[in-house]
Amino acid sequence: MLRPPSPESFLPLPPSEFEILLALADGERHGYGIMTEVDQRTGSRVQLGPGTLYGSIKRMLGRGLIAESAERRDPVLGDQRRRYYALTTLGRAVANAEAVRMAGLVALARRRRLLGRLETA
Repeated sequence: MLRPPSPESFLPLPPSEFEILLALADGERHGYGIMTEVDQRTGSRVQLGPGTLYGSIKRMLGRGLIAESAERRDPVLGDQRRRYYALTTLGRAVANAEAVRMAGLVALARRRRLLGRLETA
């Protein structure tokens, strides 16, 4: 019997994949909804173009981090052709592991005084 991969075996995640997992953490979204959420959440500092988004989605589907949703929330509200995506249990665990990894890096940056008030020359 094969063991499921550990969440840590996926780390570090490409930034686009972490952004997608964050966008799906609150519930399913379609591709355009993911792009919009990332753009709004980051104040347009991160913009996922269609090539990056759908390439990442394809890889993440193949790795079992996300799944295509079978049901649409409300067909009246959206185009039936849109595909909706949701986090899998593995995807949520991987997102958590990546957040913990990044929090450790932030803690180290603080200890090394890289974060905080910036000195002006």
